[in-house]
Amino acid sequence: MRFLSRSLIGLFLAALTLGFLALAGSVIVGAISARMAADKPAQPARERVFSANVMTVTPGTMQPELAGFGEIRSRRTLEVRAPRAGRVIEIGSGVEDGASVSEGQLLLRLDPADAISARDLAQAGVTEAEAEVRDADRALILARDDLAAAQSQLGLRRQALTRQEDLQARGVGSPAAVETAALAVSAAEQAVLSRRSSLAQAEARVDKAASSLQRASITLAEAERVLADTEIRATFDGRLNGVSIVTGGLVSANEVLAEVIDPDALEVSFRLSTAQFARLLDAQGGLILAPVKVSLDVLGAEISATGTVARVGAAVGEGATGRLVYATLDKARGFRPGDFVTLSILEPALSGVALLPSTAVDGTGTLLVLGPEDRLEAQTVSVLRRQGDGVIIDARAFAGREVVTERSPLLGAGIKIKPVRPAQDGAAAAPAAPETVDLTPERRAQLIAFVQGNQRMPADAKTRMLEQLSQEKVPAQVIARLEERMGG
Repeated sequence: MRFLSRSLIGLFLAALTLGFLALAGSVIVGAISARMAADKPAQPARERVFSANVMTVTPGTMQPELAGFGEIRSRRTLEVRAPRAGRVIEIGSGVEDGASVSEGQLLLRLDPADAISARDLAQAGVTEAEAEVRDADRALILARDDLAAAQSQLGLRRQALTRQEDLQARGVGSPAAVETAALAVSAAEQAVLSRRSSLAQAEARVDKAASSLQRASITLAEAERVLADTEIRATFDGRLNGVSIVTGGLVSANEVLAEVIDPDALEVSFRLSTAQFARLLDAQGGLILAPVKVSLDVLGAEISATGTVARVGAAVGEGATGRLVYATLDKARGFRPGDFVTLSILEPALSGVALLPSTAVDGTGTLLVLGPEDRLEAQTVSVLRRQGDGVIIDARAFAGREVVTERSPLLGAGIKIKPVRPAQDGAAAAPAAPETVDLTPERRAQLIAFVQGNQRMPADAKTRMLEQLSQEKVPAQVIARLEERMGG
């Protein structure tokens, strides 16, 4: 037991001795390090230099583009409506949704039986009115002749009265003869008045007959128009849409049966903000006829057309903002009313401007300009337009100076950078050729069958797609889009 206690005390003393030795060594090492550090001169801090991409600002003249979205609309649409109720007895050849029709082509024919009967009755009325006109003309001639005879007889009676008065004056005649002659003259005058009344009645009969003939002619023209309305024809060349008629079906008056749309008279409607619309006004406040380009991406094949800004909506509209603008399209092949398209509008040219990446300007409109000794200077710039991934600035105050194109939190005013400038060899990099793929006959046939069976694809886009699939090497992007639509 005494041996064990002495052993433990010895171990404790040995450990304590080793601890003091370690502490002494640490103190000695620290003293030596402090002495060496005090004798060595202090090293100056090095300034950190960052690399940054820069470009030279060169003022020039640019024509900004307004980008937006719009909807294709038809400027010439005909609603085929039934002029009156009836039964459809015939539908024109090729009258169906999407079919092309020509001007004057028969679309449908309604049952004309009632219209023919009404026309025949009106024709009979015209015949009767014409007969009445002829009879009234004959009666007028007779009335005039009868009046002329009565006036002639009145003249003879007056001559007889004059003769009797002359005989009485010479003492040859008698008062009774004179009185008889006077009565005869009075009777003749009464007959003339009666004949004049008959003439007036004959003239009134002629006028009434002419009016009756005019009314009968109007009734006949209306009946013929009703008969002509039983045949509905196209008034211009176009395509049919929304055909809802069947042979034997009953239609009501003013019912919409189909639409005829002119595919060559299209326009695009799009909405701009008030600030954007103000850029399309001239000095007098009139709308500039700015050029417009619209495009539609269909399975990798882009359909595009050009046009001109034509007019602007007269009112803003309830719940809407900005301005609704319309642009007419020239030869918009492949487009259909209702297509949602992207468009770009060329604004009037700006001078003394430059296009910079949008990463070169922060939210407050500050630009980092390279100053002396490659140190950055923060300067405020006037941003005129934001166009895609770039900004158009007023570059007259920065002509010939270099600016940072990609800002980062590490860069700021007063920081020294290592500028990385673009290559100045003047050789333009060739655009990368699209990746192409060799197709197996089975895969090529499957893709061609899918394109030919797609009824929603425009004919122009389908033709271009089939031409690409018939080539030996087909772009991989086209194949990927087709197989995505196929579900492969």
